[in-house]
Amino acid sequence: MKISRTTISTFCCLLALVFALSATVNAAQHMTRTLKDKPAIVLTAFGTSTRAEATYKVLEAQVREAFPDNELRWAFTSEIIRERVNHRRAKAGKTERLLSLQQALANLEAEGFKKVVVQPIHIFPGEEYEEVLGIVSTFPGLAIETGETLLQRWETLREVIHVLSADFLPPGEGCNVVVSHGTPSTHIASNITYMGLDRHLLKNFTNVYLGSVEGVVTREDGLDAAKLCAEKRVRFIPLMYVAGDHIMNDIMGEEEDPDDPSWKTEMEQAGFTTEITTVEHLGEKYYKGLGFFAEVNHVFISDIQRALARL
Repeated sequence: MKISRTTISTFCCLLALVFALSATVNAAQHMTRTLKDKPAIVLTAFGTSTRAEATYKVLEAQVREAFPDNELRWAFTSEIIRERVNHRRAKAGKTERLLSLQQALANLEAEGFKKVVVQPIHIFPGEEYEEVLGIVSTFPGLAIETGETLLQRWETLREVIHVLSADFLPPGEGCNVVVSHGTPSTHIASNITYMGLDRHLLKNFTNVYLGSVEGVVTREDGLDAAKLCAEKRVRFIPLMYVAGDHIMNDIMGEEEDPDDPSWKTEMEQAGFTTEITTVEHLGEKYYKGLGFFAEVNHVFISDIQRALARL
């Protein structure tokens, strides 16, 4: 079959066009990789559906100041919290949504990022932290470094308690109950941290006791010890990053099942006056979660710095 010069010429033009387009695409991809060369940072928290979400803005401001050249995103590990908040936002006509860690990482990859630091904003190395590690270990296409939880090292645990101790009632004025979350699972590494924290408080303070909503150190451990306080005054100290639903209801709630009263109600029924640490932020008063301590947030920032160095 004889091929005309016109056909050959057309084929050559098409071939040249393909090569030109390929070069353009390759150049664009190279440009994208150059623009996204700096790692992104994903702050990964449990989440809250309460007004205490303002706590996260405090950390965000500190992280943006520390890493102005890195893209910053949020991810939230609680599916219930995501659904509740996203439903509320949709109903209000807002487009912003809480994302899971998988969604946040997928978005960053689609935008051309190749490196990511995932910094968990969890207090103990518990179930939520293990979930984060599992997601990161199986996520393809990205080089990811994961930070540690707040109390993953004994040195940091002692530093955080030292910071909190400024809010403790001194001996002779009352007793303090440090309120932690706890974990229902016996095999989780955070159980060791809870027991170590309990030992540290009992060894170094005469009027400070640990209690947990659930777990190896119980509610009764904290409240029963506090009921022996001669001054009949108890102060609750949240050991949660966000003093949200648990603090508002389980600890300080006033409308609850009589068979399952809040910690505040139980202590008042025992003849105690109760209080909890609070903080003023942008003209509003909040229960004082750990996120309102600049020193606590600095621990996470230092962890991000180490993770960026590893990348």
